[in-house]
Amino acid sequence: MLRAADDDDEGGGWEPVTEGESEASVFRSADGTRYLKCVAVEHVAALEAERDRVDWLATQGVPGPRVLDWRVSDDAGAGLVTSAVVGVPADRVPASTLQAAWGAIAEAVRRLHELPAQQCPFARDLTRMFATARDVVGRGAVNPEFLPEEQQDTPADELLARLAPQVEHRLAQEAADTVVCHGDLCLPNIVLDPETLTVAGFIDLGRLGRADRYADISLLLANARETWTDEEQANAADQAFADRYGIALDRDRERFYLHLDPLTWG
Repeated sequence: MLRAADDDDEGGGWEPVTEGESEASVFRSADGTRYLKCVAVEHVAALEAERDRVDWLATQGVPGPRVLDWRVSDDAGAGLVTSAVVGVPADRVPASTLQAAWGAIAEAVRRLHELPAQQCPFARDLTRMFATARDVVGRGAVNPEFLPEEQQDTPADELLARLAPQVEHRLAQEAADTVVCHGDLCLPNIVLDPETLTVAGFIDLGRLGRADRYADISLLLANARETWTDEEQANAADQAFADRYGIALDRDRERFYLHLDPLTWG
């Protein structure tokens, strides 16, 4: 694997970042302006795909990182350097601050989803997601900690089998309502400007692509529930998001994608 020490850094060195669930090693420059992600040879294609998504989104008027450098070696893997998005991840603010920023988050997600999907060169469609889930489940690689609490004692193949009868219907919905999705739209991947409480940028774009909007909405609303103080606030926040985004929430569609997503990591 390429190492931080292999990069000729002018910011005074790299500091390891421990957050995240990926196979990559991530470092922050000492001056805080850049991130370096390093992967082993077997993960180069995935990192290259992330690089291309970062590059593309930077041309679309949606705030996020920029690609600064790309290095690849046949035997040592690859390294991607991107600019840092300055601000605070939305999972690190208290409920009162998240509530104040919630409307801006809804608008930022809507603007992302309003990008012309037909012009997005990347796919994150349900056919691919379900195939990935079959592979992860087949390898016994599902992480139970990613599952909803009530599903953590249920075999992963049973969880996938529960979703299979809905796929044809969900594919039809997706075909009629495809948008550009972030692909992992949870609060850590939304960076807030702490002064204005607007969205400074979206990060971790490795799953960005054309998909059903509920692939994003389901994750965001579920993840935000970990911050809200109680069920009443969570329900009010869901409705506030829907109103600001401009949608009547389809809870069955939301639940389908919320239950599928954990089966695609592994």
